[in-house]
Amino acid sequence: QVQLVESGGGVVQPGGSLRLSCAASGASGSIFSFNPMGWYRQTPGKQRLLVAGISSGGGNTNYADSVKGRFTISRDNAKNAVYLQMNSLKPEDTAVYYCNRDSRPPWDWGQGTQVTVSS
Repeated sequence: QVQLVESGGGVVQPGGSLRLSCAASGASGSIFSFNPMGWYRQTPGKQRLLVAGISSGGGNTNYADSVKGRFTISRDNAKNAVYLQMNSLKPEDTAVYYCNRDSRPPWDWGQGTQVTVSS
């Protein structure tokens, strides 16, 4: 089974930046390379929504309107890693961020990483 581990979250002021990382642990091999991947966030309202997606080879990306122009998703398939660069952070970006497969049934969810944007 794919085991997903997110990291890089923290507490930042509005306008700040964070870079999140997602890695596969366990005997997953190069499984990321065969799958589109995405970053999701879950708000206190218990919604988990896709905010950024990237194709299996990294050639295509898409973003939710709420983060477009501020967030950048990227991947390094050789490292089984997916990243989310978040700039110009706003309080409404506060959430637990998760990575997982996009556009296909998700793997088991990891613990996520908390992002808090506050003065």
